[in-house]
Amino acid sequence: MSMMSAMSTTRKMTAYASSLLLAAAFLTFAEAAHAAVSVSVTDDAGRAVTLNRPAHRIVSLAPHTTEMLFAAGAGTQIVGVTEFSDFPPEAKRIASVGNGVTLDLERILALKPDLVVGWNNGNAAAQLAKLEALGITVYKSEPYDFAAIAASIEKLARLSGTDAIGQAAADHFRQRLKSLQNSYQQRRNVRVFYQIWRTPLMTLNGTHMVSSALRVCGAENVFSGLKQIAPTVSIEAVIKADPEAIIASGGEQDDVLAGWKRFSGMTAVKRANLILIDGELLNRSGPRILDGTEALCKRLDAVRVKR
Repeated sequence: MSMMSAMSTTRKMTAYASSLLLAAAFLTFAEAAHAAVSVSVTDDAGRAVTLNRPAHRIVSLAPHTTEMLFAAGAGTQIVGVTEFSDFPPEAKRIASVGNGVTLDLERILALKPDLVVGWNNGNAAAQLAKLEALGITVYKSEPYDFAAIAASIEKLARLSGTDAIGQAAADHFRQRLKSLQNSYQQRRNVRVFYQIWRTPLMTLNGTHMVSSALRVCGAENVFSGLKQIAPTVSIEAVIKADPEAIIASGGEQDDVLAGWKRFSGMTAVKRANLILIDGELLNRSGPRILDGTEALCKRLDAVRVKR
């Protein structure tokens, strides 16, 4: 190779190396710029929640928020959860920070989260306020209807930098909900008493998510008009309402509804419409609530057949 040819080759190699360095520098700058872009959403308490960059370390303070974060594609970013955050199975391997009502604030701080997803009415307000006072960003979750669950998945994905996954999950949730509504919502009405606690006897009002599920199934909560979200009611009030079905959450071996069998004059008892539903599916305001709703709709169809 001549000296001139060698010099030309050297110049070409130098130019090529320089272009690679420039490209690498540009990509690094672009990634840094993307990471530095702030993200902001409005939580279920109506507050603006803003992060300087998408969250990399998240603590979830309720089972339903853990499920929503996984659905939003942020499961690998969760570093702490509360007790009973058992779905998906991967959630069981994440460090516990308390039982939801009593949080281990020191443990949460040690995990160095850049986002805490709290349960607005399930966690102690004073403890959430303490976390915020210590400079931790808190998103308060309290979805009261199906639309809010889908929106929450999108918002948590936005805060986690997983927008595409969250959007797909939210769209799937909405499509499945629409399918259930089309299948069941216009069927003959079933009047239901939904029991959440036996002693004292407690139910849910019309604003709770369970009542939304009942409406999807073409059913009516007989105590939907009460003001408290989880009111105490009397046995006499239930007998007077004479629901066609009585529903509670529990396992197949539970006897939480056995006490009603002595009231043989009630329609629900005469027709053997004492129904147990998986509470983890129906009582958690997360994406699996549609599994619980579908199971509920099928059970209520069986109630209609007995007329």
